[in-house]
Amino acid sequence: MASDLRYRYDESLRLQAARLHDAGLGRRAIGARLGVPHEAVRRWLEKYGAGGTELLLKMDGKRARYDYETKVAAARAVVDDGMPRPEAMARFGIASKSPLESWCRLYREGGAEALRPRPKGRPRGSGAKAAPRTRERELEERVRKLEAQVAYLEKSIALKAELGLLPGSGRRP
Repeated sequence: MASDLRYRYDESLRLQAARLHDAGLGRRAIGARLGVPHEAVRRWLEKYGAGGTELLLKMDGKRARYDYETKVAAARAVVDDGMPRPEAMARFGIASKSPLESWCRLYREGGAEALRPRPKGRPRGSGAKAAPRTRERELEERVRKLEAQVAYLEKSIALKAELGLLPGSGRRP
């Protein structure tokens, strides 16, 4: 069994699906003939239609990365120039329609600047620096910790006494 079930079909099966599609079969017929779900065949044929055999064979489970200029050019071509999405995918070498759709949405909402890469993670220096601990503060924290420890031990002793597990209680399981 393959480790990643999304990409368990090999290249030869995808190529076979593309040849059957060129021969005039639909995705359901191709799926039935190859023993593959028709939704997987649909995704393969989308990629095949957008980028040909090269893009179909590139489906290796790794996410493609696109630079800022490609994102802007593709979104501008679809939104401003009215280019069909499959044609834009083929022209700019975009492997999936999902990123193109999100780029178009961002481009409509905020223009080209909305597609600029943003730094990942939490910004540096976002939290205020804590004041250095004083001796009094350290001692207060130590007292709280010891009080919690004592309360835990008292509860443990009470539970053991209730269950009769303490020495001298007379009863043992």
